[in-house]
Amino acid sequence: MNQSNLSLPSGCILRKATSADQWSIRLLVFSAKLDPTQLRWQQFWVIECNEDLIACGQLRNFSGVQELGSLVVARAWRNRGLGTFLTQHLINTAMQPLYLECLGERLAQFYSCFGFVPVSFENLPQSLKGKFGISQLAKRLIRVPVVFMQYQVSN
Repeated sequence: MNQSNLSLPSGCILRKATSADQWSIRLLVFSAKLDPTQLRWQQFWVIECNEDLIACGQLRNFSGVQELGSLVVARAWRNRGLGTFLTQHLINTAMQPLYLECLGERLAQFYSCFGFVPVSFENLPQSLKGKFGISQLAKRLIRVPVVFMQYQVSN
């Protein structure tokens, strides 16, 4: 995916989150039923349209790696390329090997379009095993369809 081919709808901007965005970010994340822990507004990028925060995503820092997480587009703004635009921006912004965890095959297919490939829990970096351990337990015990993925840089 090439971000240069993507554009935001008229009136929308991509920017670093500010402290004023923290409650809007929390509301978006809660609305999508995503993991509400580790929401640090300083790690977020947001898309704003007409002064409304309509999408967000963050790069969490771990020892030697980063995690793409909390990617949400407000329901009324879905299917307009905002998730794609934001995902590509976060990939381009990442400074270390990049990982994510997602729920279900549909999301795994979405992220695979960007160059993410499934990786087993055992092959995750040690610094992520603590965070992803609960998901791995849920996957094993109650068959939650969690997929761990690593970004593979394409040549």
